[in-house]
Amino acid sequence: MIKAQVPGKATAAGTKRFADRFADSFESDFYRQTSSRLLVSSIGMGTYLGECDDREDGRYVKALAAGIARGLNVIDTAINYRCQRSERAAGRALRTMIDNGTVDRSEIVICTKAGYVPLEGAPPESRDEYNAYLDREYFSSSVMTRDDLVAGGHCVRPGFIANQITRSRANIGVECIDVFYLHNPEQQLDSVSRKDFRSLMSDAFSELESQISAGRIASYGCATWNGFRVFGAAKNHLSLEDLVEVAEKVGGSSHHFRFIQLPINLAMPEAIRAPTQSMSSANAGLLDVAVTLGISVVASASLMQGQLTSSLPDGVRSLFPGLTTDAQRAIAFVRSLPVSTALVGTRSISHLEENIAGSAVIRA
Repeated sequence: MIKAQVPGKATAAGTKRFADRFADSFESDFYRQTSSRLLVSSIGMGTYLGECDDREDGRYVKALAAGIARGLNVIDTAINYRCQRSERAAGRALRTMIDNGTVDRSEIVICTKAGYVPLEGAPPESRDEYNAYLDREYFSSSVMTRDDLVAGGHCVRPGFIANQITRSRANIGVECIDVFYLHNPEQQLDSVSRKDFRSLMSDAFSELESQISAGRIASYGCATWNGFRVFGAAKNHLSLEDLVEVAEKVGGSSHHFRFIQLPINLAMPEAIRAPTQSMSSANAGLLDVAVTLGISVVASASLMQGQLTSSLPDGVRSLFPGLTTDAQRAIAFVRSLPVSTALVGTRSISHLEENIAGSAVIRA
């Protein structure tokens, strides 16, 4: 039997109540306010890695539920992660914790993404099977045309975005998604001109504002890999100032473009070290521009998919004398920056506890 969608969304009052409940367990800056007034844990739970099987699903459900029980209220996923399984695991964990009375829907921030065509349950066995899937699910129903698809699997057209929001809400089992990202929109720049890209973003943002008016999402943004980390001369460069300008033209001063996501870690420090952005015609770093524009930054790949959990240089370790593992040190580096949340893959309860311990209040 399919359960009804969980009603409601994350709220300022709900997330504050959650933070207040765990405040004594963490450092004073552990919970941080976003541009949408939500109070979020500065460690968030990611769901990218893993096999597309039931066993992995179960690991995620248990680890995400454990994270909520220990004070983390940000779950980050995407419809294409693990062939839609990550969204579904996130939904199962959320409903479990709501049904057992641990949390209220208003306390948990659910974030997902769309842009890449999501597979169903497992990868197709052949290109022909994939093409048949595209025909059946997207082309024949006019969700998008073949010309709308770039790089064999990426789309940001309004019809596709609306379709993905409907699917994601069903996968997660929620009435409203709190943060909805366009997933790697810079992928489009491999195929379209800069002028056409701006038009694509305008149409996409218009659709997202409509989805907000309908109560299906609460805010939106762009989750990127390269776009904000490369300089303006690069083909796939994204200008945050330009994106906010598009949002203002579409939604006015009360637009809901509130979040961006990009990799920030010890090995990928471009957001703080490289002036990849322009603000009022002057070169600037991404984090500085985001602060000025009132956009919350979410750091992905905080542990660089596990590569920063060991063998850090002694010089780096010496900067975090109170911490005991390299994973804790790598997370602490990201949390020391003006970011709302540092995302960490959460499919192991033991790793979850290790990561949280680095921000816990030490009591005598």
